Amino acid sequence: MGERGAGVRVAVVGAGVVGLTTATLLQEALPGASVTALADKFGQETTSDGAAGIFRPYRHFRGAHEDDARRWLSDSYAYYKRIIESEDAVEAGVKQISGYHFSSKHPDIVTHALLKTHLEECRPCTEGELRLHGYKYGYFNTTVLAECRSFLPYLTRRFTARGGRFERRRLASLEELVGHYDVACNCSGSGAKELCQDVTVAPIRGQLFKVKAPWIKNFYYIEDETYIIPGFEAVTLGSTMTFDNHDPEVNKYDSQRIWDKCVAALPSLKDAEVLREWVGWRPYRPCIRVQKETITFPSGNTLKVVHNYGHGGNGVMSAPGTSMHAVTLLLEMLTGHQSKL
Repeated sequence: MGERGAGVRVAVVGAGVVGLTTATLLQEALPGASVTALADKFGQETTSDGAAGIFRPYRHFRGAHEDDARRWLSDSYAYYKRIIESEDAVEAGVKQISGYHFSSKHPDIVTHALLKTHLEECRPCTEGELRLHGYKYGYFNTTVLAECRSFLPYLTRRFTARGGRFERRRLASLEELVGHYDVACNCSGSGAKELCQDVTVAPIRGQLFKVKAPWIKNFYYIEDETYIIPGFEAVTLGSTMTFDNHDPEVNKYDSQRIWDKCVAALPSLKDAEVLREWVGWRPYRPCIRVQKETITFPSGNTLKVVHNYGHGGNGVMSAPGTSMHAVTLLLEMLTGHQSKL
C-alpha cells in the first residue's frame, strides 16, 4: 500500500500564520502529498509578523456554527501546549505567560466566557491587585503566546523539511490553480475579498510599537483599547483598530495616543527603547470562514477548495484550530467521506 496522499497535489494560498499552519498540518495528514504554498508575501512581510500572538480571543471571534469557536480554541490551545512541553518551545517562540485585564468602565470588559473553559488559570483579581493597579474591575489569566518572528520560521523549516515548496506569486483568480493542483486550501486573508468576491472581508488597520523593556514580565490589557504584551525579543504596545483604512504609514497621532496610554498604565515604559513601529491589516470577517466548496468557473473549469480565512485579530491564536478543521474538510473532499466532526 502506498503512502497516504501519494500523488496528490495540494496548493495552500497564503503564507501567514494560518497558511503555514495549514500547510504543515496537511503534510502530517497526507505525508505522501506534494504541498506548495503560494503567496506574494512571506515571513516578515506578512501581517502575522507584527502580531503579539497572545492566546486571547476578541469579542467578535466566531465561526459559522455555534460550536466552531469553542472547538477551534480547544484545539489551538492544546497545539500550543504540546509545543511548550516539547524541546521545540524556544525555537518555535511559544511560551506560557500570565497577566491582567483591567477596566474601570464595566466588569464584562475584563473577561471572556470562552477563556474560562480553556485556561488553567483564569480568576477575578483580588481587592489588593485592583487597589495596587488602580482599577475597579480585573481578571488574572495564565495563557500562551506564540511570537511570529520565531514561529513563522519554525513552521517554514518544518514545511520545507517535509518537501514543501514555496512559490512567490499573486493570484488574480483561484482558476489559475486548475490543472496544476488537485485541491486548494485558501488561506489568503484579506486577499479573499478579491479571490472569492467576498464583500464581508475588510481590513482593520493596526499600529503598534515594539520596545525593549525586559523588566516587563506580565501582560496587561487596559479596557478594550490598550495592551502591553512581553514576547521573546520585544514588548508589544498597542494598538489601533480602524476599519477599511489602507494607510501604510505610521500615524504620529496614533503613536502618541498608544504611547501615552501604555505609559499611563505602566510608567516604567517611559524609559523603554523603541525598536520599531509597525502598521498592518487584520483580515476581518464577521465570522471566520472554514468551509469546503467545489468552485465552477465561468469557463466550465472546476476546483476543489477549502477556505480558511477571515481571522481578524485572532489569527495566531486560532490558526491551529481552524487549520485542523480545514484539513479535515480537505480529506473529506479527497475521499468523498464525511467526518464525524
